[in-house]
Amino acid sequence: MGVTAKIDSAMVMAAGLGKRMRPLTATRPKPLVRVAGKALIDHSLDRIEAAGIEHVVVNVHYLADALEAHLAAQKRSFRIAISDERDQLLETGGGMVKALPLLTGDPILIVNSDNIWTDGPEDSIRHLARHWDGDRMDALLLVIRQASATGHGGKGDFHMDPNGRLSRRKLGRVAPFVYTGIQLISPRLLDGAPGGAFSTNILWDRAIAAERLYGLSHMGQWFDVGTPGRIAPTEAALTDG
Repeated sequence: MGVTAKIDSAMVMAAGLGKRMRPLTATRPKPLVRVAGKALIDHSLDRIEAAGIEHVVVNVHYLADALEAHLAAQKRSFRIAISDERDQLLETGGGMVKALPLLTGDPILIVNSDNIWTDGPEDSIRHLARHWDGDRMDALLLVIRQASATGHGGKGDFHMDPNGRLSRRKLGRVAPFVYTGIQLISPRLLDGAPGGAFSTNILWDRAIAAERLYGLSHMGQWFDVGTPGRIAPTEAALTDG
């Protein structure tokens, strides 16, 4: 660490079916559900723009025409390209593999489209870039302590050692850190990836085995807005903030 990595491109994961957000997703894709006055995906795009990234890829599947129309109307400082998964939903890992030819640079920012977060003392994306070390890492995940993961009801995802290396939560246990849906990856993470639809968890497990999956603790707020019931509390918290 010492030199802030330059992030040329970002991918926003926006192809999911949004089943947990029903009935709001009966007529619109989850990224277009409005929270705090704007579509969910626009919260992520605002953060990407603030970080100065110049090229963004968005994958689409469910109600793709509506999402593409929304993106086409954007007036942004970056270009937006579409990775089309209309024919087959490829899950998170398969979606990254399909989009890779449209992405440039190393590392690449990957963001889930239903993320809402506030920055701590430093811009969160730049915070990741400052801690990126391609010699040691295939992926650097922004994680948050379970107790600070607003609206998240799980048992946690990862343990993190003093050097920042991540390991999985043990079966039947709780883990102190939750994945925020924000990560930097090297294209190297996708080398030898399976074909078709698969989860990013496969790639992370491989990186864990090689001791190349790292985490960075988020210093701001983060909101799990996965269900309709989480919208109003999230809006109230953002207003209070």
